[in-house]
Amino acid sequence: MKETIIRIEKFNNERDWAQFHTPDNLAKSIAIEAGELLECFQWSSDYNIEKVTDELADIFLYATILASKLNLDIDEIVNAKISRNENRYPVTKSKGNSIKYTEFVDEDNSESI
Repeated sequence: MKETIIRIEKFNNERDWAQFHTPDNLAKSIAIEAGELLECFQWSSDYNIEKVTDELADIFLYATILASKLNLDIDEIVNAKISRNENRYPVTKSKGNSIKYTEFVDEDNSESI
């Protein structure tokens, strides 16, 4: 991953694009690219893998640049999120279903929050 981050930074530095990479512009770009990814699936589940790959790569590029801009370590923040999700979604309550953790019911039939 480090080599990829270095390559992204080199690419952007050579073009003097850092001036445009403000956190708000990067967040907007991630949302825009996510919309373009959704377009790949808009009318059917029959999709073009090349277009999906390009849009997904754009999302990863902008997310990587945003993390770098905010001095965030991607491994650290992703693993921290997984740890939080492990607590929110214990296997005993979440295996095989897509219920949000706020909708889990405790054994006494009361909702857990």
